[in-house]
Amino acid sequence: MKIDKILWADDEIDLLIPHVLFLKDKGYEVVTVCSGQDALDKCHRQTFDLIFLDENMPGLSGLQTLVKIKEITPDTPVVMITKSEDEGIMEQAIGSKIADYLIKPVNPNQILLSIKKNLHKNRIITETTTSGYQQDFMKIDMQINDSFSAEDWKDVYKKLTYWDLELEESQTEMYVEMLHTQKDEANRLFTRFIKNNYLEWIANPDSRPIISPDIFKRTVFPTLDNGERLFFVLIDNFRFDQWRTVKEMLSEYFTSNEDLYYSILPTATQYARNAIFSGLMPVQIEKMFPELWVDEDSEEGKNLNEEPLIRTQIERFRRKFTFSYNKINNSAQGEKLLHNFDNTDNYQLNVIVLNFVDMLSHARTESKIIRELASSEAAYRSLTRSWFEHSNTINLFRRIAEKGCKIVLVTDHGTIRVSNAIKVTGDKDTNNNLRYKLGKNLSYNRKEVFEITRPEQAGLPTPNISSKYIFAQNRDFFSYPNNYNYYVQYFMDTFQHGGISLEEMLVPLITLSPKI
Repeated sequence: MKIDKILWADDEIDLLIPHVLFLKDKGYEVVTVCSGQDALDKCHRQTFDLIFLDENMPGLSGLQTLVKIKEITPDTPVVMITKSEDEGIMEQAIGSKIADYLIKPVNPNQILLSIKKNLHKNRIITETTTSGYQQDFMKIDMQINDSFSAEDWKDVYKKLTYWDLELEESQTEMYVEMLHTQKDEANRLFTRFIKNNYLEWIANPDSRPIISPDIFKRTVFPTLDNGERLFFVLIDNFRFDQWRTVKEMLSEYFTSNEDLYYSILPTATQYARNAIFSGLMPVQIEKMFPELWVDEDSEEGKNLNEEPLIRTQIERFRRKFTFSYNKINNSAQGEKLLHNFDNTDNYQLNVIVLNFVDMLSHARTESKIIRELASSEAAYRSLTRSWFEHSNTINLFRRIAEKGCKIVLVTDHGTIRVSNAIKVTGDKDTNNNLRYKLGKNLSYNRKEVFEITRPEQAGLPTPNISSKYIFAQNRDFFSYPNNYNYYVQYFMDTFQHGGISLEEMLVPLITLSPKI
């Protein structure tokens, strides 16, 4: 077992012998010196795991020594110890990237805590996290099996997402696999719950949980009715775990009220996002505004009519709110919006659609490089966080906070990493989505899908009298028998949407209130 080696530099090191002996009893090797120069000499000749450095030493001061140590061994954590509580010294030390800052007199347990924090943090976090998940494992299993309502399933998904993010840091493969298995079981039972309840939700809008067409009515209009200005920001294909990875970046500017809502089926942009902006189910859009509905087989873009759909909803609810609409597909469009951001003052409601995450999921399917960069769920989240932090997105949220406006942050649907191919056959008019199929001559195993033979019951258009929809469950994806092995290999472990899973259907509904 490796013994951690510690260098302790203090001109009064003789007074600290009890502390040194305490650390040796704990299994550490401690090398002591009396000056900054001696510390530098030791660093040139030996490698240390941690350095304690007194700030007030004759000759080279602690801060001067710190700068030179960082030149010799930049990755070694340095803990500054000082009698001074001078704010300037603290800021200089922090600016030089110290690992910790202790005020004399220090006791042995303070020293030990600093060592554990800097040398053993990952191990302690891993042990604590895995122990916590072990204790919670049976509770989650019981919660999954005892979930009978829409709210129950929201709680289950929040719990699974919490442990997904916690275990990501622990990097303990066994427990990650246990959670993976638990999520699969949750999705199996969630699919059964959706099959038993979804059509009832569509038939009874007053007693259902919030689904896509309810968003404006339940969250946007009440805020505007109170005379508040509001930004409605929709990030396409933005899962709850991805929200959790960027939440911390927004905490400087906003307090957040975090909730989930249910995306409609199919969990695809054409259906779910148009339902949000129109406040209608897709079949209602097709009947009431046929010029704004784009059929599945049309080559026309499926979301070119979002702005007029918003207008129809505002007018239908007899509101007179002014609104703007901006869709951001690239950095240039983001820069343009920020440059003209003061124009948003002219509107009570500003709707902004950000498309990066959807483009990322498609790019991961089509690009070998992106597949490598997003080789796991954790890596996929990391790319989302990097985009949020380094694009114009974080600046957009900051500017909204500066204006003192609330944000309703949502997505239209999520996505799931697929791993099990299901054979389906259909004619040439069948759509290409891997998680749902629409057609009149579909052949499939009924036990493997959620089948809707009367689309109007699910609020969906019917291109032909015999058209039906089928939806993939859990981590399944549809593949045709032709060239079967090639396409299965190509789409295996890609992120897809359109079907039934916690990840696709239970998606963020966040209200952000500005701190500024």
